[in-house]
Amino acid sequence: MRKLQTNPNETSAIEQMKKKRPENPGKNARESDRRVTRTRELLEQALLALIKEKPFDSISVQDIVDRANVGRATFYLHYQNKEDLLGSGFAGLQATLREQQKAVRRSGVKLDEMFFAFSFHLLQHAHKNREVFPAMLGKNGGVAIQHVLRKLLTELMREEVSAISSVKESSQMPTAAAVEFLSSGLFGLMVWWLNGRARLSPEEMNDTFRRLAIPVLRSAVR
Repeated sequence: MRKLQTNPNETSAIEQMKKKRPENPGKNARESDRRVTRTRELLEQALLALIKEKPFDSISVQDIVDRANVGRATFYLHYQNKEDLLGSGFAGLQATLREQQKAVRRSGVKLDEMFFAFSFHLLQHAHKNREVFPAMLGKNGGVAIQHVLRKLLTELMREEVSAISSVKESSQMPTAAAVEFLSSGLFGLMVWWLNGRARLSPEEMNDTFRRLAIPVLRSAVR
């Protein structure tokens, strides 16, 4: 049988393609994901560290990348500006708290136990980060941070009131009024607590909030 001739140039090209081909595409994707996650963590940590030192309004993107030790171009691969970076951090927290709410509602517990399922986890998170949270809620946080946190609380409260209202036949109080009252109340309590005006644990603070807030929620969905 006649032996087929192989073009040396063609063989060389095939070998080059084999060398360039990733041995494990899935592994490379995972490594890329880890690098992205690590970069975002560095940038978030850098922003939080800077907030403890000076007002948010005076922090620049250059300050953040210098502290995180990453390039400015890298920052803009992930975020549009420092406000986007700030919002991304709070969005992760909100997603975690929202899942906590949903998990409790699915568990079939009594109605009272469904109320404010997210609040303890929020207060626990704030307590774990008590070195930076007072700065975020105080003068260093400025209007931008307070706006983001208030928005987070308002959305969580709106979901809470709507979910509880769905199992009730009528409501004697405008939902918007209850949402505003509850979200502003929790925000004010957090500022009061984290500024050291009360030496309460997260569990005690959550119990205090629930004692004050549950009657309001009951009135809203009665």
